[in-house]
Amino acid sequence: MADRKALLGPDVRKLQPRLRMVANGSTEVNAIRSEQSAALSVDPQRQADYEALPTIALAPPVARQDLPKNVVRGELDSITPDIFVNVFVETVAAGEGRVEISGETARKRELVTATMSLAELRPTAEKPEVAWIEAGESLATPRPRVESATPAAPKTARRVAGAERHHGGAGVLFGVIDVAGFDFAHPDFLDPAGTTRFVRIWDQGGTSRPNPHERDAARYDAEFDYGSEIRADEMNAAIAAAAAQHLPATELEPQSQMETGSHGTHVTSIAAGNYGVAPQARIAAVLISLPDEDLERRRSFYDSTRIAHAVDYLFALGDELGLPVSINISLGTNGHAHDGSAPVSRWIDAALSVPGRCVTVAAGNAGQERGEAPDDVGFIMGRIHTSGRIPARDLDAVVEWVVVGNGIVDVSENEFEIWYGPQDRLAVSLRPPSGTWIGPVEPGEFIENQRLRDGSMISIYNELYHPANGANYIGCYLSPFFSRAGIVGIPAGTWQVRLHAREVRNGQYHGWIERDDPRRLGRIGPREAWSFPSFFSQASNVDNTSISSLACGVGVVAVANLDEPKERINISSSQGPTRDGRSKPDVAAPGTDIVAAKGFAGPTDLWVGMTGTSMASPYCAGVAALMLATQPKLTAAQIEGIIQRTSRPLPGGDFAWVNDAGFGRIDAAACVAEAASVNNRRDRTP
Repeated sequence: MADRKALLGPDVRKLQPRLRMVANGSTEVNAIRSEQSAALSVDPQRQADYEALPTIALAPPVARQDLPKNVVRGELDSITPDIFVNVFVETVAAGEGRVEISGETARKRELVTATMSLAELRPTAEKPEVAWIEAGESLATPRPRVESATPAAPKTARRVAGAERHHGGAGVLFGVIDVAGFDFAHPDFLDPAGTTRFVRIWDQGGTSRPNPHERDAARYDAEFDYGSEIRADEMNAAIAAAAAQHLPATELEPQSQMETGSHGTHVTSIAAGNYGVAPQARIAAVLISLPDEDLERRRSFYDSTRIAHAVDYLFALGDELGLPVSINISLGTNGHAHDGSAPVSRWIDAALSVPGRCVTVAAGNAGQERGEAPDDVGFIMGRIHTSGRIPARDLDAVVEWVVVGNGIVDVSENEFEIWYGPQDRLAVSLRPPSGTWIGPVEPGEFIENQRLRDGSMISIYNELYHPANGANYIGCYLSPFFSRAGIVGIPAGTWQVRLHAREVRNGQYHGWIERDDPRRLGRIGPREAWSFPSFFSQASNVDNTSISSLACGVGVVAVANLDEPKERINISSSQGPTRDGRSKPDVAAPGTDIVAAKGFAGPTDLWVGMTGTSMASPYCAGVAALMLATQPKLTAAQIEGIIQRTSRPLPGGDFAWVNDAGFGRIDAAACVAEAASVNNRRDRTP
């Protein structure tokens, strides 16, 4: 099986299947799709041409009787230059010199990030120095549970013993990559003089100030030529003028997102607020652009290439200031192989090769597999992983994949990725809820943009030897049908994915659902339109290995959510290990009902209690900042090792790694003491 007209040419196999599917879609389809796809954006010069297209919320449904009976894949005459995509390009050594990549924004060893039109994919793939092109992965919107909306201030600060060594993180830059805005004027971030402890905020979706490249082209390369950079003197000027202007300082120096109770503000407060773990650290933040409005999403990128740029920016700022850097990322993805081979993970690992750097990542909130009460639907966000072992050839395994119905029409794109060892060969078939089996699609074959009789679209790819890890990969995509006439959502019910064993030497497979977070979009006729996550049935879900793929990076510290009063891991905390069997998460930190700064809520509404691994990860990042204050030359590997070594078992456990708690609860004071001992041993070395 293959597509009938391959516009992308003979080098199509160098493109990630998702890129092929998108590139072989019409311009109108991709303009609407860009509302849902983080890595797609409409050409800024042509935005007005596509704003007349219906948003998902307003489009009426296409009646079934209007659909053609012949449901084959359509053919395109050309690939549009008006839709841009963020990609990672993997290059290979090809003699001397540097391979030029269209739209290049940054480079890290063999990896390049680029923003290029869909029409530029083919000539890029044809370069002999290019091994693989992969779209940036969508970033899941963090959705911690709000436990208490208006609590009192924290009863005690998160102070850690050993202040004579770590000095509250003085001499360290705490970096945070997050969403929803940073309330730099909140009292938790003001020093005794009333000025902010924020050094910089790079607002990737901002327009109010010059971007970092415009500010200092000699120091900040082309990867930093978008958004706006707000500096400390500008923030402090706004704070000084706020009273006279009768406006909040953040209104005088605005960001593109300033949500009440913002996630980014809360996370920063835990790690480095005045009540936080490292209250003397300097603070720098990167605000990932994640607009709420559909038309704004058509213009925006909010994918994993932006995480790569944010990490580089914060480490470059640390170099400029002469400070070690501890970064927290409480964002995540479900896509890719969960083995550290995703491009953004390799990018971060390369950046961590320099001493004095650490990156901490939230494990994710996909740990719940069933409801704890009749009205508890938290399991919907938890059932993202399946796995199994097919014992012999000619046997099958069936996975049940649920798309929500019950008055809701799903107009988001859903992706199910299956990864298995290179020594095996699996074919795949797909059956819609009320249809017949499609396939089997054999290894090396694919079906692309096939329209079903109900009007929705499917694509299936069966790939061998992924260039990042050598593993085999199956991708199943369920897509709404987009057009000027309207939208057909994905049929609700249980889809079945059947794996046919053609050759078995190991038989193990893992699968994850990469999907959008729940977001109400309006009505389509009598039904509610949602971007809604699909999930595995209870029979197919496997609770372990649900950890975010971003937290599977080799060099990052992955953090689980400890319910400290109950001395157990919170039910929502994602579990390990990684697909390749590594011990992630590394550690558990307090993440349940954590009271910290409430951003953009006014002077009398300063605190909020939240629950999630988003709250646990910055606690660990704050501890890493104290360790770097004690020993600035610690490597990321040493910090990870010390955290693992000093962690304490939960009640009833031992020192062995476990899939929900890692090596146990973090012991902040012991981490600092051990960091100091590493420094002492180095001093005694001849």
